[in-house]
Amino acid sequence: MILRTFGWSFAVTAAGLAFAAWQWGWEAFGIVLILSVLEISLSFDNAVVNAGILKKMSAFWRKIFLTVGILIAVFGMRLVFPVVIVAISAKVGPIEAVQLALDEPDRYEDLVTDAHPAIAAFGGMFLLMIFLDFIFEDRDIKWLAWLERPLAKLGKIDMLAVCVALIALLATAMTLATHAHVSTGHADKSATVLLSGVAGLITYLVVGGLSGYFEDRLEDEEEHEHEEARAAGKPVSAVDLAGKAAFFLFLYLEVLDGSFSFDGVIGAFAITNHIFWMALGLGIGAMYVRSLTVYLVRQGTLDDYVYLEHGAHYAIGALAAILLITVQHQISEIITGLIGVVLIAASFLASARRNNALAAKEAMPGGVATCTRRPLCSRCWHSPCRLLGDGE
Repeated sequence: MILRTFGWSFAVTAAGLAFAAWQWGWEAFGIVLILSVLEISLSFDNAVVNAGILKKMSAFWRKIFLTVGILIAVFGMRLVFPVVIVAISAKVGPIEAVQLALDEPDRYEDLVTDAHPAIAAFGGMFLLMIFLDFIFEDRDIKWLAWLERPLAKLGKIDMLAVCVALIALLATAMTLATHAHVSTGHADKSATVLLSGVAGLITYLVVGGLSGYFEDRLEDEEEHEHEEARAAGKPVSAVDLAGKAAFFLFLYLEVLDGSFSFDGVIGAFAITNHIFWMALGLGIGAMYVRSLTVYLVRQGTLDDYVYLEHGAHYAIGALAAILLITVQHQISEIITGLIGVVLIAASFLASARRNNALAAKEAMPGGVATCTRRPLCSRCWHSPCRLLGDGE
């Protein structure tokens, strides 16, 4: 299973590192390896969220995700995207931008860094909407029930997530404008941040809305087919998302991956400004993220460890906040990566404890759990009952 899922990632890693050492020497080998690890650590939460979406899709679209999707992820976001940013910022053609990256890497880095506020605002708003839509939804299983329960009640207010996201964007832009006003030598990019943030919000609403629309239509058709099958006495089978629904979910996945890659691309400049070393290292990391996504789907990990998805979305919320903060302030990529890893590790451990509690409950005579407090109730917050989740 490991070799089958990660085989291409291992092969690309070996080929990429060997090519870097052959073409540029051992320094390039080390930097490409470091960038690969950086990308994996920053994007583990991306893999968990991707798996939650990919498990709804058919085998055909999973293959598309691993073929066409990886080409978009590696070459589009890790190589072409920085070039496009430089081309727009410097008002030059893409060929001139590549030449600039090769001949004047320091200026190339300055141009990409200069475009960071717009990039961070777009990606931050897109990721923030993902987090808010998750946290404002009422779910049967809750990880941090003390927080998720009241937020789910607030989520019944229409368009609350959009309002909160816009308030966060407005606060970011106003803070940036104030800083530019009191500081000499700093250009006011608040208008650019507002425009880019609104573009990120619109992208989320359009792509997410279309995928949700076609997914709902497919579910209605599936329910109708199930009713007809029951009436005819035929077996009922599950149907994976296909057609337009799967296409828009695939598009949503690619935009999501792009938003996650922003911090990796910008953070890579702290290590090197060599465009091809950067693309090679981040591309290798992106391969592992893709393989990890498929592994989680095939193993059914999200079904077995039910809080993993919660941890990943909390990590997305943290990354969104970090991106908006980095519009004005620098934050180390180590902090960004550690926050995601800590949240997902905590959710994994909580899921494992929950599974152990459920197993202990089933092993007891009559399947009844004991509790250190009385009376026993489904909302008890004391061990072991609190490990079973809200409503169980």
